[in-house]
Amino acid sequence: MGKSLRIKLVFIMLLVIVLLMVAVLVFFIRGVQEFYTNQFYEQMEIVISQTELVSELRRVAGEDEAISEMGEVLSVFSGQLGIDRNTRHYYILDGLTGETLRTSNSDEDSSIEITNNILSAITGTAALKGGGRSAYMDVAVPIISEDEESKYVLYIIDNKETLQSLTAEIIAIILRTVAIGFAISIGISIFISQTLLSPIKGMTTAAEAMADGDFSQKINVESEDEIGILATTFNDMAMQIETMLEELKKAEKLRREFVANVSHELRTPLTSIRTYAETISDTEHLSQEKKEEFLGVILNESDRMAEIVRDLLELSRFDSGTTVLSVARFSVEQSLRNVHAAIALEAKKREQELNLELEWKLPSILGDRSRIEQVFMNIMSNAMKYTPDGGKIDIYSGSTAREVWIKITDTGIGIPEEDLGRVFDRFYRVDKARARESGGTGLGLSIAKETVIRHGGDISIESKQGVGTTVTITLPIEGMEE
Repeated sequence: MGKSLRIKLVFIMLLVIVLLMVAVLVFFIRGVQEFYTNQFYEQMEIVISQTELVSELRRVAGEDEAISEMGEVLSVFSGQLGIDRNTRHYYILDGLTGETLRTSNSDEDSSIEITNNILSAITGTAALKGGGRSAYMDVAVPIISEDEESKYVLYIIDNKETLQSLTAEIIAIILRTVAIGFAISIGISIFISQTLLSPIKGMTTAAEAMADGDFSQKINVESEDEIGILATTFNDMAMQIETMLEELKKAEKLRREFVANVSHELRTPLTSIRTYAETISDTEHLSQEKKEEFLGVILNESDRMAEIVRDLLELSRFDSGTTVLSVARFSVEQSLRNVHAAIALEAKKREQELNLELEWKLPSILGDRSRIEQVFMNIMSNAMKYTPDGGKIDIYSGSTAREVWIKITDTGIGIPEEDLGRVFDRFYRVDKARARESGGTGLGLSIAKETVIRHGGDISIESKQGVGTTVTITLPIEGMEE
């Protein structure tokens, strides 16, 4: 492809040179011809009309040696008329027949054809104009003696050999210029093609590598013109595609993990349900007490499956954007007190110290009250689950000009530093065995984060293993902007 484009570029450059030179040649030659022709007729008109040439010819035309005398007069004015031996000659013609009587042309055959200008002069009209495209230039002036008895015609003709020589020289100069232009244009076109095609060849190589799955190759950008912009854009595109593919790989990995987790989470209660149901069905003399115990396990596992399915449906609605928030202004203070009251009895049973400290006159916010209370409940329940009996849980809340913040701190087991970045992942558990024993689905924090984000807020976790965990939630007072 590179060679083809280089050849095309060189050909285009040469073609441009040829067309340019042809145009210059045509216009230049035409201009020279017009200038030379116009100069001839202007010169003739000036000499004939503004000098004593005609009057002197008329004066000697009636003498005995009229032809010789007229020749002498013309020899005097030959310089002004531009008469020379090769290209421009004068003729003294008979005023009635047009026969040549005297001429400056030394050729043996000096006869001339009767032109339109000669005919005009024979009829008594001076002819000082001519056709610019004819093979010659001529003027003819009637010369009548003072006694009007003798009639002659002064005829001057230029065979354009000077113009033809000048034209040939111009053509030769232009052809030499074209040859030099060819050499220069070939060099320039090779340089330009190398400059232009180098990024394109780089893009071709990079594109071929991309087709094979390698996005690491980049194009060296050395200019800021359109080619440079194209190369930079190509590099950016390759980087974006590489990033997108990495994200797709990560997303695929997360999807597989999610499917595996869902399968595992649903299979565990199903296995328990089937095991206890088969035990009840296959054991004939099972006591009523055991049956009730086993049925209780089956109901608990069924509730757990229903909770998992419900949470999955909730996350699915968040992902698809079909979640509808019932937005209204409500009191954050009242919601926190409601959740605190709901978990206070369980905290008391576990001898956990549960403190609630609220800023005076917390502002109301715009949001979905039930969903926000669900977030509070989820975070506080987690704090209780992972805080040993006798531990401490503190709930603080305050506000700024635009936000309300809630901070829930516990003295629980904490979260290892390597796990902090994944606590909001779906089905991710730091302590899987303990979380499953406490009845968690592994989706609570994911739902909490999605809910807070949908309200235009933020949620973050700070934790130190063996010391405790702090969850901070911020919510905009005026709700999420459209």
